[in-house]
Amino acid sequence: MRASPSRKLQRAHFAFMRGLLQGLDERELWNRYLRSEGEPTDRRVVRQTIAWIRDEFAAAAQREDRPGTARLVRLDPERFSMRQQTLPSLEEFALERGLEDFSEAEQAEAYADAYPDAGAGSSRRGVRPPKRARVIARQLEALRWLESHVAQHPRPADSVAAWLNPAVAERLQRSGLATLSALAAHINASGARWWRPVPGVGALKAARVVAWLQAQEGSTGLRLGAHALSPRKQVPAAVLDRAVAPGTALLPWEKFRVPVDLDGSLGQFRAPAGRCLLVAENDYEAIAAWLTAKAGSAQAGGLSATRRAYRKEAERLMLWSVLVRRKPISSLAAEDAVAYRAFLADPPLEWCGPRHQQRWSIHWRPLEGPMSPTAQRHAMTVLRGLFGFLIAQGYLLNNPFAAMTPAPASPPVGSNRILTLAQWNWLATRLEASSDTAASRRSARALHWLYATGLRISEIAAARCGHVERFDLIDEEGTLRTGWLLHVAGKGRRTRQVPVPPELVAELHQELDRNGQVPDVSSPRHAALSILGRFDAIDAFASPVSVSGLAKAIKRRLDHAANGLPDKDAVHLRKASAHWLRNSHGAHVLQGRAGRAAVPLQVVQNNLG
Repeated sequence: MRASPSRKLQRAHFAFMRGLLQGLDERELWNRYLRSEGEPTDRRVVRQTIAWIRDEFAAAAQREDRPGTARLVRLDPERFSMRQQTLPSLEEFALERGLEDFSEAEQAEAYADAYPDAGAGSSRRGVRPPKRARVIARQLEALRWLESHVAQHPRPADSVAAWLNPAVAERLQRSGLATLSALAAHINASGARWWRPVPGVGALKAARVVAWLQAQEGSTGLRLGAHALSPRKQVPAAVLDRAVAPGTALLPWEKFRVPVDLDGSLGQFRAPAGRCLLVAENDYEAIAAWLTAKAGSAQAGGLSATRRAYRKEAERLMLWSVLVRRKPISSLAAEDAVAYRAFLADPPLEWCGPRHQQRWSIHWRPLEGPMSPTAQRHAMTVLRGLFGFLIAQGYLLNNPFAAMTPAPASPPVGSNRILTLAQWNWLATRLEASSDTAASRRSARALHWLYATGLRISEIAAARCGHVERFDLIDEEGTLRTGWLLHVAGKGRRTRQVPVPPELVAELHQELDRNGQVPDVSSPRHAALSILGRFDAIDAFASPVSVSGLAKAIKRRLDHAANGLPDKDAVHLRKASAHWLRNSHGAHVLQGRAGRAAVPLQVVQNNLG
C-alpha cells in the first residue's frame, strides 16, 4: 500500500492485528477497527493494509533498537505447523545424552539448552506447544510492547494523511482540507453533503471519514454537530439554528445582533415618536415590519421569493451600516448611500462567498462578489422603497437613497435573455437523447414545462397534480378534444389558468405508470403530488420541490446541452437559466412557428402572469 511517510500508527491498527493473530473473523475486525480504510470485501485493500501495518510495526521496532522484535512481527504464523511436538522426558533425555550420572539441575540446564522454546515444566509433561502457537504468543507480547511505545492519539493539527486512507487523504488535501481540524470545520459548516466539492470522495467514503472522526472525538476534541450527521431535510430547524451562534459579525439577518449604541433607537433622522405608526423601537424592528408588509405569497415550507429578495438587500445594508460605517441605519445620509453603492461595486473578499452556501453555515456570506451596475440599480431601488416606507410610517425623516440615480427604463421583456428557436430545438433534441434515469427524466420534464407554460420557477415548483384540470372542447372541424389547464397562484396571490400541451400531460401519465402509480393526473390520490417530484419516493406526496435545487438541476442540463454547439451558441446557452425559458416562451409564441399560429398578446400576458 502506498502510504504517506507521515502516516501514524493508531491503537486501532494494533487491535486489528491482535484479533487476526487470535483467529478472530477478519471482516468483523475490519468493520470494527479499520472501516475508514475501505470496504472489507475489497481484498486488495485489506491485504495491502495488513502488509503496510506489518511493515510499520517492524520499522517502529527498528527505531526502538529491537531488531528481534522487528523480525518477529513480520513473521506469518500461517507458515508454521499446528501439530504438537512430543518431547522426551528429562530421564529419556539424560539417557540419550549420557547424562544419567549428572545432577538433576545439570540435566535440566542441558535440557533447556536443547529445547529453548519448551517452557518451564515441559520436560515433565513431555509435550511441546505447536510452533505456530509459540510464534503467535511471542507476537502478541511484541505487539503489546510496541503499542505502549509507538501508538499515538490523533490531534486537531495533525495532517489528514497521518490517519486516513491515503487515497482519501490525498483528495481531501487537494481540496484544501489538509488537517483534521480543517476537515471537521468544513463538515460542520457544510452539513451531511460536505463531500460534494471534494472530487473522488462520495457518500460511502464520506460516511467512513465521519465515523472515524466521531470515534476519535475524545482524543481530538473535534465534535461534529448533529446538523452535519443527517441529510438536510431530516435535521430539525432547532438543530440548524444552533449550528452558528448569533452575534455582531457577518451573519444572516436572523442571526445578526445590533449593538445597543447602533440600533437606531436614538438615530439622527428618527421622526418624533408621536408621529410613528409602527410599534418598532429600533431600526431592526422597523425593517422587520417592512419585510412583513412585503411578504408576498409564501411558498410551501419557506418565505416568498419577494420577501427573500427584499431581506437580502436589507441585511446587506444593515451589515454594512453597523460593521463598516459604524452608524445606525436611521442615521445614514446621502453621502452614506453613495459610499454604500461604491462598496457593492468592490466589496472585500471576506464579504463574498458562493451563492449555494446555506444561511445556517459559517461559510455564508452576504455577497458573491462585485455587483454589476444592473444589480446595483436594483439594490438602490429596493432600498429607496424601504426608506420610503419608513418615512410614510412616521419612523424616519430622511431617505438617503432618494437622490441616487434612478433605474433606467426597463428593457423589453427577455431582451438578450431568450433562446432562439434553433437553440431551443437543439436543447429539445438533446433532452430526448439523454440517459433514461428518473433524475434525467425529471429535469427534462422541468425544462419542457417551463418552456411550454412560461411559468416562473417558483410557480412550477409549487405546481401539484391537483392543480391540473381537464376540460373538453370542440375544434373547428367539430371534433371533441381534451384540453388541460394548470391553476397557478402567482405574485400577489393572484391566480390564473395556463394551458398545458396534451403531450406534457401524456408524458406525466407515463411517468406515473412507470413508478407504479395510477396513470391519471386527475386521480384524487395524486392531488398533493408535485408535478416535478419523485414519483418513486415514499414521501413524494409530502416533500415539496426545492426551488434552488430545481434551478441547479436545470442549469446543469443547460450547461451539458451546450456541448456540441458552435462557440457563440454554446456560450449563450451556458449563460441561460430557468428564467430564460420563461422569456423564450413569450417570445416564441408571440411570433409563432412552423405549424403553430402566433398567440395573441393578451393570452401571452395571462400565461406569464
